[in-house]
Amino acid sequence: MNLASLAALPEPRPEFDRISLRRLVLIRWVAIVGQIAALMVVHFAFDFHLAMFPAFWVVACSVFVNLAIGLWRRAATRLGEKEAALFLGYDLVQLGVLLFITGGLENPFAILIVAPVTIAATVLSLRPVIALAVLAVVIISLLALWHMPLPWRTLPLEFPPELIFGGWTALVVATVFIGGYAWSVAAEARRLRDAVSATQLALAREQRVSAVGALAAAAAHELGSPLATIAVVSKELVHDLPSDSPHREDAELLWSQSERCREILAQLQHHPDEEGASPYSRLPISALVEAAGTLYHDAEVRLIFATTGAGAHDEPLVRRSPEIMHGLHNLVQNALQFARHEVSVTTHWDPRSVTVEIADDGPGFPAHLLGRLGEPYLSTRAGVSNHMGLGIFIAQSLLERSGADLTFDNLVEGGAHIVISWDRANLEAVTRRDAAEVGVAR
Repeated sequence: MNLASLAALPEPRPEFDRISLRRLVLIRWVAIVGQIAALMVVHFAFDFHLAMFPAFWVVACSVFVNLAIGLWRRAATRLGEKEAALFLGYDLVQLGVLLFITGGLENPFAILIVAPVTIAATVLSLRPVIALAVLAVVIISLLALWHMPLPWRTLPLEFPPELIFGGWTALVVATVFIGGYAWSVAAEARRLRDAVSATQLALAREQRVSAVGALAAAAAHELGSPLATIAVVSKELVHDLPSDSPHREDAELLWSQSERCREILAQLQHHPDEEGASPYSRLPISALVEAAGTLYHDAEVRLIFATTGAGAHDEPLVRRSPEIMHGLHNLVQNALQFARHEVSVTTHWDPRSVTVEIADDGPGFPAHLLGRLGEPYLSTRAGVSNHMGLGIFIAQSLLERSGADLTFDNLVEGGAHIVISWDRANLEAVTRRDAAEVGVAR
């Protein structure tokens, strides 16, 4: 990606997104209500003799902590990573003490010790998740060795050591596996969200560039008539004023500058890079590809454009959409950055499809990354010289929005090879529909 594109992308975000204190407090209130309901039902409805006084004191501690938080902290507060980890760590310890009073790992509710670790895995970065998982494993291990007897109606049950060990193993595996899986999925979702945001920003930037180009062309058209009038009047003044008039020099200057303005406006209207700046203008596919590829082109590497269509008269006319322009530009620029001497861009069309092939003579795509190309933050240069590993992801996302299919491979003789293909009927139908919509709007 070039520097102009990078300027529009967001900075790399930390893996942790601040979590709402109100949400954590609400989750704890739900846990408190569940703990009280479980104690009451087991003790009074099922007639199991629990140590109700210490058990309710443990639950009351969480009630007091929640009330204190509500009094001293605003509900809209968003916790930092350390605070959130301590918050969930307390929940682990509180649950561990309650399980110690009610039978340890012999209590079926021991599975709930996985819950705080799972919550942490969805919102925290890897280090505090590991710390909370270790704390959970320590608590599970202590409960396997020391706990009050499991309440029972008659004589206490004696669980064989193998069953206790099996329960300990299951809880440890569940804590590690569920916590790790939840963290992996959440981290991938955050990375994808940030990459999609970068894609949207890149598209918005390309749309602004297109809008500015269209505005410049419209301004040039609207200013043409007044400038022509100024030029005619100034020219008449030059002819009418005598050569020794003190105002003749000013009139000549006014005439020359009005002519200069007309030339500048003519360039704005007919400059190749701006002629199709309007996102609704239609132009041949080969011209569109060349316009996208030559933006910010570095002359150190030769850029070759070729066409293999079925005749110039049959060449499809395509809307100069920001998605296609920015997507092709990113892929061509990526090829230019890795090429040794040249990059070739070949456009092919036939009655059924439109294809653009981009090939370079560089080292090609790494074999171990070839199957993953198009994923966000995937780059051999990620973190170096502002390379974020988003170029191909953004290009693929934008081009797929236009209906394109992308294929990445390496040439036999070396070098990367990218094939972008569209269904011709769909591509031209979108172009005609957009042009019709603009005509109705006008």
